[in-house]
Amino acid sequence: MEELSIKIRIAEREYPMKVKRDDEERVRTASRLINEKLKSYKDQFGIDDKQDLLAMVAFDSLVEKMTAEESRQGIDQTVLEKVSHLNQLVSQSIL
Repeated sequence: MEELSIKIRIAEREYPMKVKRDDEERVRTASRLINEKLKSYKDQFGIDDKQDLLAMVAFDSLVEKMTAEESRQGIDQTVLEKVSHLNQLVSQSIL
């Protein structure tokens, strides 16, 4: 897979990166979303310190990831229970 050399900007700092062509849009979108969250926190809380803002964004992003993961696990469990129930119904109808 071909890699591209790109530069992304986060918190007014530029970071050179090598990414797979298929990941370029995702990486650029992630950079944009991080910067939007940084601006939102800066405006909302009046914080100018970049390290504090980055820590808040990292924390918020991890909480969102954990919440999504818990939700996915709940959905997976529900699907497994329904498949198991359907298997029981099929087994009973065959007998």
